[in-house]
Amino acid sequence: MNRFKTSKFKNTTPKVSKKDEWINDVRAGSFSCQGKHIKASSKLVAFNTEHAGGGMVGLTSVKPGSNGQWTITQISCHSDLVTDMDFSPFDDSLLATCSVDETVKLWRLCNPEQEQPGSPELTLHPGQGRLELVHFHPTSSGLLAVGTTKSALIWDVCRQEAPLAALDQHGDQMQSLTWKQDGSLLASSCKDKMLRLFDPRAQLSPVQSAKSLQNNKDSRILWATDDLLVTTGFDMMRSREVRLWDSRKLSSSLHSMSLGTSSGTLVPLFDGDTGLLLLAGMGDTVIDCFEVSSSEPSLSQVSHCLTEASTRGVALVPKLGLDIMSCEVMRVLQLTDSCIVPVSYQVPRKNSGQEFHEDLYPDTVGTTPAMSGEEWWKGGNKQVERVSLHPDKQPKPPTKQTPGKKEMASGGYKEDQAHGCSTSSSPLSTPSSSAAPSRSPSSTSGLSSGFLPSPSPSQSVKAIQSMLGPTSKFRHIQGSVMHRDTHITNIRGLNLTTPGECDGFCINRQRVAVPLAISGGQIAVFERSQPGKLPDTALPTIQNSVNVADFSWDPFDTRRLAVAGDDAKIRVWEVPEGGLKETITEPKIILQGHTEKIYSIKFHPLASGLLVSSSYDLTVRLWNLETGEQVKLLTGHQDQVFGMAWSPDGKLLATVCKDGKVRIYDPRKSTAPVQEGPGPEGHRGARVVWVCDGKYLLVSGFDSRSERGLYLYSADSLSSGAIASTPVNVSPSTLIPFYDPDTSVVILTGKGDTRVYIYELVPEDPYFIECSSFNSHEPHKGLTFLPKTECNVRDVEIAVGLMLSMTTIEPVAFRVPRVRKEFFQDDVYPDTAVWWEPALTASAWLSGSNGQHKKISLKPKDMTPVSEAPKEAPVKKYLPSSVYLEEKTDEQKKEELLSAMVAKLGNMDDPLPQESFEGVDDDEWDD
Repeated sequence: MNRFKTSKFKNTTPKVSKKDEWINDVRAGSFSCQGKHIKASSKLVAFNTEHAGGGMVGLTSVKPGSNGQWTITQISCHSDLVTDMDFSPFDDSLLATCSVDETVKLWRLCNPEQEQPGSPELTLHPGQGRLELVHFHPTSSGLLAVGTTKSALIWDVCRQEAPLAALDQHGDQMQSLTWKQDGSLLASSCKDKMLRLFDPRAQLSPVQSAKSLQNNKDSRILWATDDLLVTTGFDMMRSREVRLWDSRKLSSSLHSMSLGTSSGTLVPLFDGDTGLLLLAGMGDTVIDCFEVSSSEPSLSQVSHCLTEASTRGVALVPKLGLDIMSCEVMRVLQLTDSCIVPVSYQVPRKNSGQEFHEDLYPDTVGTTPAMSGEEWWKGGNKQVERVSLHPDKQPKPPTKQTPGKKEMASGGYKEDQAHGCSTSSSPLSTPSSSAAPSRSPSSTSGLSSGFLPSPSPSQSVKAIQSMLGPTSKFRHIQGSVMHRDTHITNIRGLNLTTPGECDGFCINRQRVAVPLAISGGQIAVFERSQPGKLPDTALPTIQNSVNVADFSWDPFDTRRLAVAGDDAKIRVWEVPEGGLKETITEPKIILQGHTEKIYSIKFHPLASGLLVSSSYDLTVRLWNLETGEQVKLLTGHQDQVFGMAWSPDGKLLATVCKDGKVRIYDPRKSTAPVQEGPGPEGHRGARVVWVCDGKYLLVSGFDSRSERGLYLYSADSLSSGAIASTPVNVSPSTLIPFYDPDTSVVILTGKGDTRVYIYELVPEDPYFIECSSFNSHEPHKGLTFLPKTECNVRDVEIAVGLMLSMTTIEPVAFRVPRVRKEFFQDDVYPDTAVWWEPALTASAWLSGSNGQHKKISLKPKDMTPVSEAPKEAPVKKYLPSSVYLEEKTDEQKKEELLSAMVAKLGNMDDPLPQESFEGVDDDEWDD
């Protein structure tokens, strides 16, 4: 029976393991290389780690240890970045690595709980520069394919001095290699858009090649069935695609499928026993599964799996490492920034766990090599014997060899007696490649946003306004990281797997709360008044007892922290005056009512002690912390609540939901929404915030093609849909908005991004005015903002945030460039709300009372408003134009520029010069 014609695997279901089953404390790097970032044998898992600049490899086991926990260790493999790795198909403990340092090394690994070897068993020196790829031969022991920048080398490790073959140079960067299952042929894809097929034993040049790829961006190739090749890459429109090819004719593909736009490389994994193809995009949170039909080459989708964190790499666990009795037919290990997430693919069967389902498990490739590398090179074509997966028939694990014995039948390796490995805490800072280039707004002049008073434009401005369009006084806003003296450094064990609805960490004027990847949902609390390097010893924490889903500081009490947990409870903690001096385990209040895990929590902006929460039970609940009781229960959501936001006056609550709806509630009048309308089409995540004095809602979400975008809604007519929208870029993380009501500027970024986007919002066309963006030096894990009073008005700071990275918290100031900084820029700083003081109590608000925040001026006593500054006397000096322009105010430069443009256009009533030209006869035109 041809297994590729069956559909017994069409109901294969992916199951993302629970968080307590994840392999944590992983520090995976985002490295620029062509190889695999993670690889698994049936016992061990090796992965790239950012320690020592990427020259180290992390190691753990496929199954947890005797204590139920995974042990993570590091091996110092190379002096530079490890670009690729591969386990021997015949030895679970033999790992090959290659590197930028131009060497290939073979390592004999131990159980991660034991001391690892300090040196490799074998080192190869190809001498052709940076190495990118390494693959063990599928049928022969001791045989490797090694990819250099533009060539492939075939090595027999018994002949270390030189390769068996150096295949012809490729025309550009080689991007991937794959062996045919019988080991007879080697296929490659290249940046020159060529697919090449080599028979290394017959000739060094390709036996077949064709310029078949449409785009030179990252492509991957793998062998599926005997004659079927799979490639992933990008089409001419830069959409990701997967294609099926007949290896006997590479000039045209048999089948193709587009998978939407995204910048991440699409990594394919294929299981020959089931005919299932897995596709995971680097930087994405999706793993797609397809069934491959070889009789009529095509792909049919089996499942679409969403994960919580972005992918850094994926690997298949070999068949002997699976849970056969539970009908597990595949297991994928997803490498993320901070953990490895197992994803199990199971076929639902009635007697799962009780009996062996033989029809799901045909005999699979065994672990005994068919021949040596020398036999293969001389023309041998033996195949690896297939073995049964029946629990009673599985082969016994190979006996551990003692030092001094030969490694493999063809080997001759010397067992190394040295143990231990060096470690380094220096992280590799790698900018994200997913950040799209900035779309610069038009460099024009005109009216300001309309929210703040501005001088009326002159006649010349009005005459040309419609042609030039609007501008923003915040267009050239500058973001910069503050001095290192203000940083909190040496943060260890950061939890990077908080849900997408959580901001990652939270701050107030005095404190920063950061979740830790330690059992028991522990939270570290740092005092902002005590920056510097944290000690290497353990810190006092808040022990929440369960994993943190979301948390928030009380805006009116800098000591009170509310934490939502996986157990559907909200715990309210009180930090002692002066900060945490010892670990606290008892919360002040526990709020119970939700029946399932909580998504997010938000404090009321005006009333003290009032909290709102959303949950997997599809309800939104209001809590009175004064009494510790639930006071309102809001219904109407049909799916996950992505985000919630209170209106500025505290009367209304807006939500955006995975069911494709944006809703507004008036909690004191009705438990049902008072308005609802269509939200973003994409279902990957969204946030909502009230803007423009509460007249509009801004939603950040995804469109149908998974591109991030911003959507503006009128708060009075949600049913009409978005009145304006603007695309941002393609990235898997949800944009988290911070809105400054004083300037109408919104600052947005996503967890794992390097770019921070800034827009000014105006209540008229074009609605979105893009300003200069800020780029961090490495992917940040969160960005949250401090009260306006923390801004230094003397430097014209309009916002100050704290940026969380893997090990540091860094303040970032956003400044508006101004010439006369000695004056208070009152056009930028209207009176600001005192939103850190409550306007009323929870009980007063619940009884129907309303309030509003007091307002204060940010002007220091010793500064004069720029609107009252004396006019500068004109000084006629022959100075360079750059100096002259620096002395002008923004309005003066605007006036002079527009006046010059109007003058250059001249009098529109004058005849144009070409009107006086004489024409030619029709017969003089050249036909």
